[in-house]
Amino acid sequence: MILPGGTLGVLGGGQLGRMFTAEARRMGYRVIVVEPTADAPAAQLADRHIIKPWTDTEALDEVAMRCDAVTTEFENVPADVLRALAAHLPVHPSGDAVAITQDRVTEKAFLNHADIATAAWAPMPDATAGATAWDAIGGGPAILKTARMGYDGKGQARLQQRAELDRAFASLGGAPCILERQVDLAKEISVLVARDQHGTCVTWPVGENVHHGGILHSTVVPAGIPDTIAEAARAAAIRIATSLSYVGVLAVEFFVTTDGHVLANELAPRPHNSGHWTLDAAATSQFEQQVRVLAGLPLGDTSLLSPVAMINLLGDLWAGGEPRWERALAVPGVRLHLYGKRDPRAGRKMGHLTATAADAATALHRAEAAFAALTP
Repeated sequence: MILPGGTLGVLGGGQLGRMFTAEARRMGYRVIVVEPTADAPAAQLADRHIIKPWTDTEALDEVAMRCDAVTTEFENVPADVLRALAAHLPVHPSGDAVAITQDRVTEKAFLNHADIATAAWAPMPDATAGATAWDAIGGGPAILKTARMGYDGKGQARLQQRAELDRAFASLGGAPCILERQVDLAKEISVLVARDQHGTCVTWPVGENVHHGGILHSTVVPAGIPDTIAEAARAAAIRIATSLSYVGVLAVEFFVTTDGHVLANELAPRPHNSGHWTLDAAATSQFEQQVRVLAGLPLGDTSLLSPVAMINLLGDLWAGGEPRWERALAVPGVRLHLYGKRDPRAGRKMGHLTATAADAATALHRAEAAFAALTP
């Protein structure tokens, strides 16, 4: 057990690392961030910022010497780096768990092996595998995704017919891909699950997500789904975390089909954008939980304190000048979180709003009203 006063390391310096750092420091921990970008969001709050790549030997030696435990804020830190650090100090999640989530083909195979339903899929390692992959998923419509990297809708192409596949594969750089059959979608939901070193799991209430252009726009909690679907999703998330021998906070994104099936879509081995609402409307936020698990402390209460809606703030909002924060904050129940990024670009996540209310519909209405009021 690592008590307050200890030093926690985080690989990655983005907004997830920033919110982890804020919670860790609130709880009395020191934080060292390894991030090659100067003035990164997490680095602004950290006790020490090592401005070197995650693969830098000197940086990793310092982390091993000065930190009591290490976590990561995103899944693209090389798994071998996590494995190497684990020889010297606790590292959660493990390199082996993260490695599975870094490749969509490996991830889907793991999910199916754990008896978790997914959309029909097939690997497409090269251009010659197109016909086989198309037949394996039963034809289109389909989505072609790069097997590695890619996020917020990047590295994807939507297809209606087999004739489009070869061109789409080439447009994605000819890298290994996964082809997935598009489902008849009713809703998109996500479940956050935390699992400690003893195998104990807790989940937060299910969030209902809406994406715009492949980027999460809003999350509403509680989700507008039957209890049976919510419980099925939470049970699946726990099964996934247990099958991975996962230690940490894990996000599982699901599709709910029009005929009521719950299909796992993607895993994120870290706190997740769709869980930012927990900072304002849960007994324990996803970031405090990440600190608790890393430090070996008891898991926190995941109860919902109030219905809530979260909306992402992208760099597009700055196109006409500084957003009108005072107008958004005039809406009852609204809170503003900005990430300290100095360069607002289209599609870049700059912050988020949350709104609480007596019911989910009112919370979403307040959040959307605040969001609309931001436009100069």
